[in-house]
Amino acid sequence: MTRFTLPLVAIMLLAVPAQAHGPSRQKVTETIAVNAPAAQVWALIQGFCSIEIWHPGVFKCEGSGGEEVGATRVLTVGAADGPQIHEALLKYDGEKMSYKYKISKTDNKVLPVTTYSAFLTVMDAGDNTSVVEWRGGFYRGYPNNNPPTELNDEAAHSAVTATYRGGLESIKQLAEQK
Repeated sequence: MTRFTLPLVAIMLLAVPAQAHGPSRQKVTETIAVNAPAAQVWALIQGFCSIEIWHPGVFKCEGSGGEEVGATRVLTVGAADGPQIHEALLKYDGEKMSYKYKISKTDNKVLPVTTYSAFLTVMDAGDNTSVVEWRGGFYRGYPNNNPPTELNDEAAHSAVTATYRGGLESIKQLAEQK
């Protein structure tokens, strides 16, 4: 081998894994302005299982552990016999009006994601108004190459975006009624 051949072979070998990578981590951030003080909005959503009150897609929430790190909740979606999503609380900060959670188990027909975690945060915007931010990161429901349409990046991104928007619109409506 010439002295140029060996480096060329090494470069080619390093380039092969880059072409065979799997899915990219997806991110969604949705916000909504609310005409209510941040403390009032936080009071509505601060309970880890309060999602059954403010999210229109959640029929029931069964939780244990309250707002302690490691607390869990099981969301029944849509109806009493609907699919379930299992989640765990990773961080909780009442002073900063924020918590982080992850999905430990989901029905991919409801939410076609894997390795999902998210933050829900209320921010004071002044003049008795606030902003609620829901942001998450996840991988599509099918972790390998060539996913079926219902488990691809677009399906995952669309489902998470719709989930966030539905919840945020409901938070706004409920908080502004008070």
